[in-house]
Amino acid sequence: MLVAGGFSGATVFNSAELYDPNTGLFTPTGSMGTARYFHTATLLPNGKVLIAGGSSGNTTFQSAELYDPATGVFTATGNTNAARAAHTATLLPNGKVLIAGGENNVAIFASAELYDPAAGVFTATGDMRAAREQHTATLLANGTVLITGGDDNNNNPQVTAEVYDPSSGSFTLTGSMSTPRLLHAATLLPNGKVLVVGGLSTSAFQETASAEVYDPALGTFSPTGSLSATQAAPAATLLPNGKSS
Repeated sequence: MLVAGGFSGATVFNSAELYDPNTGLFTPTGSMGTARYFHTATLLPNGKVLIAGGSSGNTTFQSAELYDPATGVFTATGNTNAARAAHTATLLPNGKVLIAGGENNVAIFASAELYDPAAGVFTATGDMRAAREQHTATLLANGTVLITGGDDNNNNPQVTAEVYDPSSGSFTLTGSMSTPRLLHAATLLPNGKVLVVGGLSTSAFQETASAEVYDPALGTFSPTGSLSATQAAPAATLLPNGKSS
């Protein structure tokens, strides 16, 4: 597992390290060309990792780089069309990466773009129906991408959701969640539905324990069991037995 960048206090890191589950140890690897946090890291079909955007203090980056596990080196690739942090990055079935939303310390974006690993460039695609940061993006079984919640330009968690269709390059609204959310988790389940859980649910940044399930066939969200405690920025992982932890 590659761990790259981040911050501690006022220090922003460009360093990276690798976790080996066989030994339980982290070891240093090559450093990024740019120290950054709130960036994304996406595993590509060729085994390299795309690092895109992010921030360092008051600076938001357009730069992107590729990590090559064969050499342990990061190299620059094409820049994003907009400087963005707190965005999402989703590997599509065609091998391209959907970059959606985010912010630049001034405004939150509805814009989206695609990274083509073969060409090493980002190109614009259709805009989201709402500007969002700290939202989720989940690849569905049919190859479309579900976007849920996120912060808006008025610092309000959003209740809306939308779906990106790679074949048309467009976003369309789908059913809304029952609870506004940002900094939540969304996990694709084996039955093709998506579990959305936790997050911040009010402009006062109140944490929520609620959870709901999105059904792509119906385009609707339905409440499900709640967490035992309120949580913001939870991590959710699908286990081999089909449960989400």
